[in-house]
Amino acid sequence: MNPVLGWRGVLGRGLELVRKELLQLWRDRVLILFLLYVFTVDIYLAGSGLSFSLHNATIAVMDQDMSQASRELASRFQPPQFRRVPAPADPRAAQRQLDTGRSMVVMQIPPRFQADLGAGRPADVQYLVDSSNSVLGLLAGSHAAEIVGRYNLEQSAARLAAAGAGAGLPRVDNAQRALFNPNQNEAWFMGIAELLMLVTVFAIILPAVAAVREKERGTIEQLLVSPLRPLEILLPKVLAMTLVILAGVTLALAVVLRGVFDVPIRGSLPLFYAISALYVFTTSGIGLLLATIARNMAQVGMLAIMVLAPMMFLSGMWTPPEALAPPVRALMAVSPMHYYIDAGFGVLLKGMTLAELAPPLLAMTLLGALAFGAGLARFRRQFS
Repeated sequence: MNPVLGWRGVLGRGLELVRKELLQLWRDRVLILFLLYVFTVDIYLAGSGLSFSLHNATIAVMDQDMSQASRELASRFQPPQFRRVPAPADPRAAQRQLDTGRSMVVMQIPPRFQADLGAGRPADVQYLVDSSNSVLGLLAGSHAAEIVGRYNLEQSAARLAAAGAGAGLPRVDNAQRALFNPNQNEAWFMGIAELLMLVTVFAIILPAVAAVREKERGTIEQLLVSPLRPLEILLPKVLAMTLVILAGVTLALAVVLRGVFDVPIRGSLPLFYAISALYVFTTSGIGLLLATIARNMAQVGMLAIMVLAPMMFLSGMWTPPEALAPPVRALMAVSPMHYYIDAGFGVLLKGMTLAELAPPLLAMTLLGALAFGAGLARFRRQFS
C-alpha cells in the first residue's frame, strides 16, 4: 500500500471520528451548559467569593482600665480587619459571646494598664480568639500581635524620647515589594487556580465519559471490528475533548480573568495554550485508564473523585511543598497537576519562557506519557 495514501486514510478517519465526538458532545445540551457554567460563573465565584484575608472580624473590648492609653489601644482595632461589637460585662459573658459566635475576638485590658505603662512595668493584655476556623483565627491573632507590637514600640520610643535617650538608637526600615501581584489581589490567584483545576478535572472526566458512553451504547464493539486500531479509536476522543477544554479556557480567559478581574497576562498566550494542550492530552490517559475499569458513567464519576482528590492535595496549590511532611512532599513528584500549576502561574503571572519552564514541562510530559501508555495498553488487552 502506498504509505502516503495510508497516512491520508488514517488522517481522514481520525478527523471524521473527531467530528463525531464533537457532534455527540454538542447533542448533550446539559453537558454543554455545565461546561459554560464552570468556565464562567464558577471561576467568577471562586475569584470573588473566596478570601484569605481578615475582614470584619467581630471584636469585643473589655476595657477595665478606662484610661487614655487603653482607649487608644482599643481604637486601633478598626475596619476593614475588625468590627467592634458591644463589650461583655464580665469574663463569663465574654466566654458566652465566643461560644455563641457573637464575637470572634475578645480583648481584655486589665485595670492599672496606663499606670503600669507609665511606671515602666509590663502591661498585660489578654486576647481571646475563636479558632474553630483555624485560618481566620490565625489571621486574627497575627493582626492583633502586629497592632499591639506597634503600639508597644511607639510607647517605648516615646518613653525613651522623654528621657532624652532615644536619638541614637539603631533603626531598621523594612521595605517590602510584592512581585507579580503588587496589590495582592486574591481574585487573580483564585481565578487562575480555579481555571487550572477545572482543566485537570475535565482532562480526566471528558475522555473517560466519551469512552464509557461507547460501552453503555454497545458501539465500542462495532468500532473494534472495524479496520480501526485501538489508538485510532482513542486518539480522536482525546483530541476532541482537548479542543473543547481549550475552548473553555479561551472563554474563561477572555470573559472572566481579563474581562472581570483584569488579570494581566504577562507571558505568551500561545505558550500557555500549548502547555494546556499538552497537559490535557497527556492527563487524559488517566481518564482512559479509568474508562477501562468502569462499566458505566456513575463508576467513572466515583473513580475520578478517587483520583482527583489526591492530585489536588498534592498539587501545591493550597499548601506549599515546604509545609508538608517529607513523605507527602515526595509524593508531589508523581502529581502532573503539580507541574501544571507551576507552569500555568509561571506563564500567566510571571511571564516565564519555555526555557525556564523546561524542568516542570519535562516531568509533566513524562508522567502523562506513562498514564496514556497505561490506558492504551489496558484498552488493548481488555478488547483484544
